[in-house]
Amino acid sequence: MKNFLLSICLMALCASCNSNKNPDTVPTVQAETYFDWDAANVYFLLTDRFNNGDTANDTIVKRDEETAVLRGFEGGDFAGIQQKIEEDYFTDLGVNAIWLTPIFEQVKGGVDEGTGFTYAYHGYWAKDWTAVEPSYGTMEEFKELVKAAHGKNIRILLDVVINHTGPVTAQDPQWPDDWVRTGPTCTYQDQETAVSCTLTNNLPDIRTDSTTEVELPQLLAEKWKQEGRYDQEMEELDTFFKNSGLARTPVNYIIKWVTDYARETGVDGFRIDTVKHVEEEVWTTFIEQSRIAYEEWKDLHPDEMIHDDEFFILGELYGYYAAGGREYYFNGDPVNYFDSGYDAMINFGFKEDAKKDYKSLFTQYQSINDSLNASTTTGDVAFMNYISSHDDGQPLDPMRENSMETGTKLLLTTGMSQVYYGDETARVLIAENAQGDANLRTNMNWDGIDQNTLKHWQKLGTFRSKHPAVGAGKAYDLVYDGPGYVTARLYEKKDYKDDVIIGVGLPDGNTTVDVSKVFKDQKQLHNAYTDQTLEIKNGRIEVMAQNGVVLLEALK
Repeated sequence: MKNFLLSICLMALCASCNSNKNPDTVPTVQAETYFDWDAANVYFLLTDRFNNGDTANDTIVKRDEETAVLRGFEGGDFAGIQQKIEEDYFTDLGVNAIWLTPIFEQVKGGVDEGTGFTYAYHGYWAKDWTAVEPSYGTMEEFKELVKAAHGKNIRILLDVVINHTGPVTAQDPQWPDDWVRTGPTCTYQDQETAVSCTLTNNLPDIRTDSTTEVELPQLLAEKWKQEGRYDQEMEELDTFFKNSGLARTPVNYIIKWVTDYARETGVDGFRIDTVKHVEEEVWTTFIEQSRIAYEEWKDLHPDEMIHDDEFFILGELYGYYAAGGREYYFNGDPVNYFDSGYDAMINFGFKEDAKKDYKSLFTQYQSINDSLNASTTTGDVAFMNYISSHDDGQPLDPMRENSMETGTKLLLTTGMSQVYYGDETARVLIAENAQGDANLRTNMNWDGIDQNTLKHWQKLGTFRSKHPAVGAGKAYDLVYDGPGYVTARLYEKKDYKDDVIIGVGLPDGNTTVDVSKVFKDQKQLHNAYTDQTLEIKNGRIEVMAQNGVVLLEALK
């Protein structure tokens, strides 16, 4: 992969559970922390809804009008996320990357979206890209969050939006006409009617297609002067445009402001919102500038680096199905956003595909990965699977009636995995009297965690994070006579090798698996799901399946 990320940090981990075959043997399982974005286990959260670590910032911005259910700020913040990082909540889940919703300063006022009065708790209504939303915390607190995550070998993906401002409210005036358009509303008949338009009423669209140089909006100039940082911000803008050679168009200002978060905080990548609503050439420039900014951070912070990887770019191309290849089609007309520099796209097809049986699902996704990366000239690309999210109104299993199976399918299928906060704790995606996407954005259920579900997701996630073969290996089906499905995943990249055997949908209890084709030199294997060490006899092992799962790894 052109942005292949590799980081090895040796850690000692003892498999302290005695073997069910040889109780006197307590071997050590190899626990190298090796990272490949193609196989990443990403945890996605809404900062405001995850964990309230500092109640002092709950009312720091006056937003006291009554809102519809779950459409105001609930108190989640950077401090709450950092608290869970330091408590090893993410580490125990096998999470190796955290994706946060946008942290830019939001509009102060609220609007009625048709589902009731709402404030910008979600982070997608920017007022000032150069400042952090005070309700979440400060820039310094965000930097500390990033450092804390890196200290646990967890990468940070920051959600960014460059194609629209926040809505116009009584407190938040409209940006100048040479910066934004206010119509027409997108109709998606072709690419033009998805780009040169507004996503919805009262969501001014940045003129990303404009080649006309513009002055800084007066509303920002006055704000910066009141905050005592006008001269500094203007000096930085002058330096950016001089060094980059870019024109002072509306979108290039925003590119500067957004890429500063890579330049100043050391986040490891961006998740980009609304890919289809911006021209490809803009994305090419944005991605180039993001990577330049990140290299500047690395040059200035060598002691804080946990890897020397290229900046990672994940896109939200709404309606993109990995099974369809690298192209996205506007009524039959293909556009390949990967050619603009994207490393990965969110796969909107997985939640439907996950309804298939294990063999069909696993086989299909191995084929998808092979097909996407069949070319050796354009570089590898990745896709990220999910079962629920903040804006998908048809999630898989919203009532969490089958959380064990959905976890098995999500975390053991080829590709990147996205755990949406509460997937792992059976957070029900419905709330009394809530309307629309507010149901998807309830507060994290810290006081109502389904512990059996959580333990299941922890075991699967930990295995996934230890073994890039799970998400990025080549599949090799094994001969298995019983019900269920058993497959090997074989991985080799950058001189790193990793082989595992995965059993799913198996009847609980002991079963026999032929491992001779994969583990030819080992005498023992470890079942990571039950933490048992197993003797290999004549190329076969007797292993206990639990919750239908067997996870076999070599002992080192």
